[in-house]
Amino acid sequence: MNDTRSRQADALVEGLQRDAGGKLTVFLGAAPGVGKTFAMLTRAQEQLRRGVDVAVGLVETHGRSDTAALLEGLPTIALRDVDYRGHQLKEMDLDAVLARHPALVLVDELAHRNAPGSRHERRWQDVMELLDAGIDVWTTINIQHLESLNDVVMRITGVRVSETVPDVVFDRLHDIVLVDLPPRELIERLQQGKVYVPEQAAHALQAFFSPANLTALRELAMQEAADRVDSSLRETRAARGEGNLPLRRRVLVAIDGSGQSEYLVRVARRIAERRDAPWTVVTVQSRRQDEATRREIDAAFALARRLGGEAELLHGPGVADVLLDYAAHNAVSTLVLGRTRERPLARMFNQTLTQQLIQRGAHYEITIISTPQARARSRRFGLALSPDSWGKDAGTAVLATAGACVAAWLGERWLGLSDLAMVFIVAVVLVAARTRMSAAVLAATLCFLAYNFFFIAPRFTFAISARQGVITVFLFLAAALVAGRLASRLRMQVVALRAANRHANLRQSLARQLSAAVDNMQVAHAGRAALEQALDVPAWVRIAHDTSTSGSAAPGDTDLAAADWALRHGQPAGRFTDTLAGAGWWFLPLLDGEGRGVGVAGMQFGRQHPRLLPEQRQLAEAMADDIAQAALRTRLVADLETAHLHNETERLRSALLSSVSHDLRSPLAAMIGSADSLSSYGQAMDATDRRALLDTIVVEGERLDRYIQNLLDMTRLGHDGLKLSRDWIGVDELIGSAARRLQRYQPGVQLKLDIPPDLVPIWVHPALVEQAVFNVMENAAKFSPPAVPVEVRARQRDGELCIEVIDEGPGIPDAERARIFDMFYSVERGDRGRQGTGLGLTICQGMIGAHGGSVQALSGRDGRGTLVRMTLPMLQPQPENMHDDG
Repeated sequence: MNDTRSRQADALVEGLQRDAGGKLTVFLGAAPGVGKTFAMLTRAQEQLRRGVDVAVGLVETHGRSDTAALLEGLPTIALRDVDYRGHQLKEMDLDAVLARHPALVLVDELAHRNAPGSRHERRWQDVMELLDAGIDVWTTINIQHLESLNDVVMRITGVRVSETVPDVVFDRLHDIVLVDLPPRELIERLQQGKVYVPEQAAHALQAFFSPANLTALRELAMQEAADRVDSSLRETRAARGEGNLPLRRRVLVAIDGSGQSEYLVRVARRIAERRDAPWTVVTVQSRRQDEATRREIDAAFALARRLGGEAELLHGPGVADVLLDYAAHNAVSTLVLGRTRERPLARMFNQTLTQQLIQRGAHYEITIISTPQARARSRRFGLALSPDSWGKDAGTAVLATAGACVAAWLGERWLGLSDLAMVFIVAVVLVAARTRMSAAVLAATLCFLAYNFFFIAPRFTFAISARQGVITVFLFLAAALVAGRLASRLRMQVVALRAANRHANLRQSLARQLSAAVDNMQVAHAGRAALEQALDVPAWVRIAHDTSTSGSAAPGDTDLAAADWALRHGQPAGRFTDTLAGAGWWFLPLLDGEGRGVGVAGMQFGRQHPRLLPEQRQLAEAMADDIAQAALRTRLVADLETAHLHNETERLRSALLSSVSHDLRSPLAAMIGSADSLSSYGQAMDATDRRALLDTIVVEGERLDRYIQNLLDMTRLGHDGLKLSRDWIGVDELIGSAARRLQRYQPGVQLKLDIPPDLVPIWVHPALVEQAVFNVMENAAKFSPPAVPVEVRARQRDGELCIEVIDEGPGIPDAERARIFDMFYSVERGDRGRQGTGLGLTICQGMIGAHGGSVQALSGRDGRGTLVRMTLPMLQPQPENMHDDG
């Protein structure tokens, strides 16, 4: 009780001391370029909009335009100039910040070393003074600049960081913001020149910015942020008088199927529960396992899953290497394992699993559990070996020794061999390559004794007559043991690599098939085929929210009930499980990243499969994850396409409504107004006024007719297409008709036609091409200055007719030229800039394109105005059909 009150008092005092001054917020990153300054400025803009008194003490943009843009609007305190060896350096004006005394000040690059002559040597000391003055500070720092991690960063990167920040600064921490960026994206930013200039970027990619370094630094940054959150949570709960609730990392439990697996699982469950930590049970398959061992491991895995843990089968030649590698990549803090077997020779050379983990796992907490059964078995037998398997391996060692003796006798008698040691060493290597290490040691011992007894003088005794003979046989024993050890390790590596390679090849093949799948049906088919190939059993896959199923065999009603349960609850069901175990199929749910079911996969194991092997379970679960991600991808792509189609439809609908409500109502309003004036005041008007009103009705009616015709043409272009009724027409007649029509609608327009008289007629749909030319000429006339003619010229080039319409209006920006042909284009210079529906140029492009031609918008003469070029191929009619309707 007193201890609890003491801890509560200490926590309250520390909290009051920390809150007495300003609040420190650190934006923490794993490496330069992850976006710390950008994130800090983005949040500062939000604070400014909320009315917080924010000021910029110092921010380094490093020439990045997007970062510099975020400084706009933020009050900035001018930097002070520092003269250092003839150079003018810029540093934060600490006194100016203190005098200004904002509520929040931004100070970039906490680990920066100030220029000589500054009040403080380091920028973090400036920050501490600002905090003491009651000013909140936001700052940025990379993980490699933290003093306590200096040695760790040195081991990771090979670079000793000189600018560091003591951990005591983080004791003033009020909030920490982890700014994270995956290594691949950071390397892409570096290659694009967004972090360093190209020369520095190339050097950095070869040294500090390697993928391995960035991954390790990223893990350090995440761990530091988690530790700070954990520390803050502990202090908060202690200040409230509540118990500790630490944020612990994963507990890893290693089992080997030697009779204590389930006991270890239960003990590990209690350890993880006390620490409120996730936990995983693993076994390393480094050698061939007998049936009893497999059954025990499978039962332990099932128990772990029932108790809320995870289970995973690992492959590798060395158990310690595999466990430490898994722990390093899965945020493991505690290793739990049973007491390893006591081998005198291994213990002498520090080769037991426990000793290896203690020597090499300095960063992990290692808990060794000894069961009552293991202690009793150790006292009775010393070694816990399977009698059946040991007898088989021992027999192999005896037979190999006998075979070596026969081979050595034949070689000595008939081939005259004098050095027979290699014959026995080969026998030891063969035994090690086919059995366990203990059998190889037995074979080496038996071969040593046989070699001494039968082939070392005096023969048929274990006595050795010469000193060199003693040295020879003992060197032989050492060589045999070493060779056996190496052969055994090589065999275990081959077994592990073979299993891992098979799994990798199967998943790679599945990934290739899934990457080509464009819908749920193809995903289900590819997943089913891959499962059948991998497990050699009938498979069945169903994607949720879809009728897509694929399978060479269909599950029955009882099986489908298990499949539905697996999909709803996100857990395996059916055979080999505790849920609907009477089903003949084993079902795995296909889960998305948040644990929601997107489908289910089933496998039908026959009578020849009384149990599910761990490697089969692991492979099936991994492939189910791949299928789930592919199904999720296809669903997201379909949703994205639907949303895009909906947005595009909505955009066109809005544009059409806008066009109809504005551009079509304008001529209607003029017509109605003129007609109303004639109806009401016609008798009082003279002939001239009445004629003017009638002309207005005619002109506006014709304009309305053109708008409606454009809408109808656009409908034809977008749906059924245009049917071309081709005929011969002269180019001068075609352009002249469009020009006369335009001058009738706009009498004040000036046109300059440049049409050579020797141009041959063209084989086109005359009305459509004339409409296209008219639309372009009308658009140019809208933007041409008064009294400046629109030039229209035609030329024949390389078998094509080129019609160009040139105006001297304001022109079109380069980025907008392609967009003026978009439907309902509404930028000021487009064909809706002053009047029009925004369809004229779109229709022009469609009509010319229907003839196999093209339309381009280019810069006008001397960079002024716009040149629209229409190109039509000079086609010839088919002899049998001079009037083509196609």
